[in-house]
Amino acid sequence: MSSHHIVRDDQEPALIIANGAACSSELLGQLLEWSPLVVVLDSAMERVVELGIKVDVLLGDFDRGFDANYYKETHYPIEIIYTPNQDKTDLEKAFDYLCEKKIPAVNVVWATGKRADHTITNLTNIINYRDKLKIVIIDDHSKVFLLPRKFEKWYTAKTPISLIPIGEVTEIHSTNLHYPLKEDTLKMGYRTGSSNFVAKDGIVVIKHETGDLLLMECID
Repeated sequence: MSSHHIVRDDQEPALIIANGAACSSELLGQLLEWSPLVVVLDSAMERVVELGIKVDVLLGDFDRGFDANYYKETHYPIEIIYTPNQDKTDLEKAFDYLCEKKIPAVNVVWATGKRADHTITNLTNIINYRDKLKIVIIDDHSKVFLLPRKFEKWYTAKTPISLIPIGEVTEIHSTNLHYPLKEDTLKMGYRTGSSNFVAKDGIVVIKHETGDLLLMECID
């Protein structure tokens, strides 16, 4: 796979490559093409290097004998960020790094699959970055992001959409979904909005009053 990037006035999201299940080369190539900054977690670096991807930032706690200096010498001008804090995951540390750099948005790949605990943690932790960083976690079957209090987007009919609450989400109202929500409450572990879909071509509107609600655009 070739190197990135085509930069468009810093409007495009950065890209983080984590260490879960790999996505297709086609999806990864599309994201790399428009990413002005590529951040790789240390646990994924060997896999990324094998694909010939140009890495801008290598980030992690560099445990288990990881030799960051090797990559500094062989992949100049890579930036090496040592993040020893064990109270956060490496993905959270990468989010913090982007916030410090005032980068407004990021796509994340290789953050799902493999270990279920890592997948759940990666998906739910994005709520901590509301109003700080627009995060979209992408794999070959889904695109996941945190909804604002009012969300509007054009979709084609029958697009699968799931609404997953983190904790409890109240006063949810939707338009143009096959299974409409009307001032409903969703609560993790009790009631979710999984496996809904768009009723007809057009704008979908989803509002909620309180809580954190993930939207998953799914591909069967």
